[in-house]
Amino acid sequence: MPKNSKVTQREQSHEHVTESVADLLAHEEPLDYKNSSLNVGGAAGKKVPQIEVPENDGRPAWNSKLQYILAQVGFSVGLGNVWRFPYLCQKNGGGAYLVPYFILLIIIGIPLFFLELAVGQKIRRGSIGVWNYVCPRLGGIGMSSLMVCGFVGLYYNVIIGWSIFYFFQSFQYPLPWSDCPIRKNGTLAIVEPECDKSSATTYFWYRQTLNTTSTIAESGGLNVKMTLSLLVAWIIVCLAVIKGIASSGKVMYFSSLFPYVVLFCFLVRGLMLKGSVDGIAHMFTPKLEKMLEPQVWREAATQVFFALGLGFGGVIAFSSYNKIDNNCHFDAVLVSFINFFTSILATLVVFAVLVENQNAEKILGYLNSNVLSHDLIPPHVNFSHLTTSDYAEMYGVIKTVKEDGFAQLGLEPCVLVDELNKAVQGTGLAFIAFTEAMTHFPASPFWSVMFFFMLINLGLGSMIGTMTGITTPVLDAYKVQKELFTVCCCIVAFFCGLLFVQRSGNYFVTMFDDYSAGLPLTVVVILENVSVAWIYGTKRFMQDLEDMLGFRPCIIYFYLWKYVSPLCLIVLISATVIEMAISPPGYNAWVQELAQERFQSYPPWALAMCFALIIVAMLPLPVVFIARHFNLMSDGSNKLSVSYRKTMMKDMSNLEEQDEARFILGAKPGEAPIAPARRPYLTPGGNKPMDPNSLSPNSCYGTSYQNAAISPTTPSTPDTPVTPESDS
Repeated sequence: MPKNSKVTQREQSHEHVTESVADLLAHEEPLDYKNSSLNVGGAAGKKVPQIEVPENDGRPAWNSKLQYILAQVGFSVGLGNVWRFPYLCQKNGGGAYLVPYFILLIIIGIPLFFLELAVGQKIRRGSIGVWNYVCPRLGGIGMSSLMVCGFVGLYYNVIIGWSIFYFFQSFQYPLPWSDCPIRKNGTLAIVEPECDKSSATTYFWYRQTLNTTSTIAESGGLNVKMTLSLLVAWIIVCLAVIKGIASSGKVMYFSSLFPYVVLFCFLVRGLMLKGSVDGIAHMFTPKLEKMLEPQVWREAATQVFFALGLGFGGVIAFSSYNKIDNNCHFDAVLVSFINFFTSILATLVVFAVLVENQNAEKILGYLNSNVLSHDLIPPHVNFSHLTTSDYAEMYGVIKTVKEDGFAQLGLEPCVLVDELNKAVQGTGLAFIAFTEAMTHFPASPFWSVMFFFMLINLGLGSMIGTMTGITTPVLDAYKVQKELFTVCCCIVAFFCGLLFVQRSGNYFVTMFDDYSAGLPLTVVVILENVSVAWIYGTKRFMQDLEDMLGFRPCIIYFYLWKYVSPLCLIVLISATVIEMAISPPGYNAWVQELAQERFQSYPPWALAMCFALIIVAMLPLPVVFIARHFNLMSDGSNKLSVSYRKTMMKDMSNLEEQDEARFILGAKPGEAPIAPARRPYLTPGGNKPMDPNSLSPNSCYGTSYQNAAISPTTPSTPDTPVTPESDS
């Protein structure tokens, strides 16, 4: 009988046969890998081998879900939540800023955070291994993440060193930055001119802490105090991460929770200050016209982006130590909202503390010493609950009556907006504005110790995530001793960090903060998004999530990953490049003679250094792409997780056995079984199969088990024990 007629009869005889295992897997009902069983070819009640995920594959694992959540919270909640978010909130319209921030958190932050958690948990590798698997030609994504982690870790630990220095300086009363130093010249004692022109806290920061030079070109030599503080900071970080998550996980119990205790204490103390309620009310009074400004949305997107730690590799590294069936969608939503509410809590503290009206205390002193008459005070004014409008009224009356001697009183107009505008961001907020506010607290050393210990813990949590983003990909790819490699990384980083503890080091911290992370990380994250959504395939990724989690994520993620997030990131990159082009590159230098900051442009060598930071961070992207395109570099598949490859092969082997049993049982004697059909990939709705031909074996994501399918009629012996899918 001709071969074609045999095939026809065989096809007709199998019309009644139930669906294949591959078809069953494509149904909308999720498959429980641990508990479910499949019926084959009419043999009801007989269980076939189950697809199991190894629980103990030798990879370190978190001791508990709480430990993992605290690690992710500690990494994402950092110094930026305390000294960056409140400044942006004040600058961009108070409560009106929260609206675009929350919207962008929903459409950019949570989806991309979920994406990083999912790929790390599924592939169980660090950033380099993950992106080598998803798309070998874009494997430079992981290397760029590692480079950015290195740059950020170098200067971020310097900030922890500054906090350590202030922490130890806080164990004295009065605080060393509460008063200007007195210079004695024989029998004459005068206030230090630089301090007299600025303030005690500003002088202590720029002169006694940093001892900064007037330009970035003047090195000034090493600052011994800051060098020792940096050494202590790296020793702490090294001890925290030397055992991997076994040591850092325990540290996170304290470093992630303690800042919340301090913030709540400061909030309660701040609410007891005069004017604090006005500051908080100002925060929640939205300037709706600000929401229409593109700059507000750009800064909100940037803050969402960096607040969650996207692109650094720490999120992926932490997630890779999870169980394969962990609900990472819940983790993404939980950590994102904890981060958001932490930023709001920190903003409440800053707005409550920094608007205290010290001029009211001066007026009370003048009234008690009869310098001012009680008749000058309007009868409705209550000093226990003094509002800004009451003070403004008193200020106007006293200025009118005491016109000649008003300057000697030392009173200043307390305009709420002006006071909050003085609340600068970054180091200016933490080491100048907040330290000055704490000098007016009763038991000020206690509050200072608590504040800087909080900053140390906030920075430590972020540094642990950053170091994990560096060590995990390397330890995954190479067999090196974890402890030795970690110690070597910290030693090298300390010596590289000496650049930032020169007397001009503060200017280099500003340079690295502005150029080493911003643009490179944005490019990294959009390539992550594109590689998963457009190259690996959103439909396929959604199916992977369903297999991994046991349920299909909400359909909205399909459209957010495929369209919304990439579009928003492209707009953000464009806005960032335009901002860099129109803003003159420079830094704020402290001029000792003037006792104030002045903007200065970078000299040519420093400008070259700025662009070198961007180029070096992004260089792995084109280099790896070109090298793998021309087969000059391994695709990295041989470095996939051993446990992941075992799981893939076992799953494929079980599926093959089930398919063979099903078709052998359903075939008539003497007839060859029909090869199972390829499993259709589902759309988000689950009803329209994806065209299997679209999954080209030569596509970017092709790895060891996704090679060209072998026809059942063509005899071939595969190199690996994995049986490829049939194309028939």
